[in-house]
Amino acid sequence: MFLSVAANAASDDGYHLGSQGQVIDDRVMYTIGGGSATGAATSRYQPNGLGAGISWKANMMCGNMDLQSTLQNQLNGATEGFQQIMGSVVQNATQAVMSLPALIIQRANPGLYELLSNGVLQGRIDFDRSMLTCRGMADKMAEKIDQAGWGALAKNQEMQSNLEQGNDAVTAVKDTETNNGNKGITWIAGGKAGGSGQPPILATTDVVKTGYNLLHNRDADDDSDLSSQDCQEGALCAAWESPEQAAQWATQVIGETQITTCDNCETLRTTAGGGLTPKIQETYQAHLETLQDLLSGSTSATPENLAKVSSPMLPISRGVIEALREDPEQDVLAKRLASETALSSVINKALLLQRTLLAGGREPNVASAKPAQSALASNLDALEREIRLLQTDLQLRQMLATNTASLVLDRNAAGAEVSRTIDQKDPEPDRLDKANGASD
Repeated sequence: MFLSVAANAASDDGYHLGSQGQVIDDRVMYTIGGGSATGAATSRYQPNGLGAGISWKANMMCGNMDLQSTLQNQLNGATEGFQQIMGSVVQNATQAVMSLPALIIQRANPGLYELLSNGVLQGRIDFDRSMLTCRGMADKMAEKIDQAGWGALAKNQEMQSNLEQGNDAVTAVKDTETNNGNKGITWIAGGKAGGSGQPPILATTDVVKTGYNLLHNRDADDDSDLSSQDCQEGALCAAWESPEQAAQWATQVIGETQITTCDNCETLRTTAGGGLTPKIQETYQAHLETLQDLLSGSTSATPENLAKVSSPMLPISRGVIEALREDPEQDVLAKRLASETALSSVINKALLLQRTLLAGGREPNVASAKPAQSALASNLDALEREIRLLQTDLQLRQMLATNTASLVLDRNAAGAEVSRTIDQKDPEPDRLDKANGASD
């Protein structure tokens, strides 16, 4: 008699825990640790990006400070400093300054000229002090906020470029503040990114592509597919045929961070990753369809077809297929097997992605950029957490499925076995009587 138990989850494909499956022996379900190796995907939607707008530009705001406005406000008494020093003496100086050149003022009214000179000097001192304070605050923010760190990096590289061109210090600082991050930063393979008219900095995509290429001895910015001859049966190119495929898989799992440093640009846009469970769901569907074809005999168990239902961590042999064909619990066991091979296949890709990110982080322009290293560390941590979550999920399912329910079934089977015991009669019924008579 067939018994209906909770085999997989309520979904159209019968994959997750909750739907009904037909089994003959209930203990099979609890012995294998439940219906599926992982839980349901959080969502089947691909997350959209969320932008931070123009927002905070800690590295660029100091360039907006205007010396001319500062001096004008000082002399007009709009700010502190000079007004507090000289008080009402300068109240009538504005018209004289506007109508007379400095030399005429010096000759006509030496005292006024000295007064104005002191005011300009005081204003310049206040301006420089404010500028230093602003830059100090910007440096502190750059240490705390990655978004500000990218802008600070663009500013530092612009300053270095100006100095290398032989500009004097004043001109170099002025040009740096004027460009305001529009020239971007030096990025993968020495190209420019993040600035005005330049491609944005993609913290995940760019590093994954670079790592993929470096691990295959190609140029860091190569976007072409890798030929089978160049692949040489490597694990990385077996998982993804091109750096674009690897980058797309990575962004779907751990998300993306897009950065720009130019004026009037959206400085930061982030996209959340969906995690590894949606990838397991996709892989499970493909494995289960091929596995069912192998079990039905519509597809022969060739090495190529067996590879389609296998993973590098969990290969499926011909013997497993033949044994499943004869097993009365074929449906439940096949779905569980497809679930496990899908899980191991995705975890294998996640481990390959870790190595790819680490390799990409060694590209000189990435390795020398502190904000890029911070983004890389964040991506690696997110991937590590995803792997640990899957491990914890699988362990909890096995612990729960092999606990009380399994014990109840074992006790019931033991009681049924005892009830089948038959007392055998003594083949010699009068043997005891004969023994007693002999003793008398």
